[in-house]
Amino acid sequence: MEIDVDRSLCEANAICVGFAPEVFDLDDDEELVLASDEVPQNQVERVAQAVASCPKNALLIRG
Repeated sequence: MEIDVDRSLCEANAICVGFAPEVFDLDDDEELVLASDEVPQNQVERVAQAVASCPKNALLIRG
């Protein structure tokens, strides 16, 4: 499972960080940062919740 971020839609409001802080983070410039494009197996459910909760639909799961 991999994550894509549509940076033109992402507002970096950190909802995804709340669901899966091991995968998502905000940098010093308030930009979304992914720990890795590949989601660890133990984070799949949390990442799916984060993607479903994104208010701008800026996150996409592949694979």
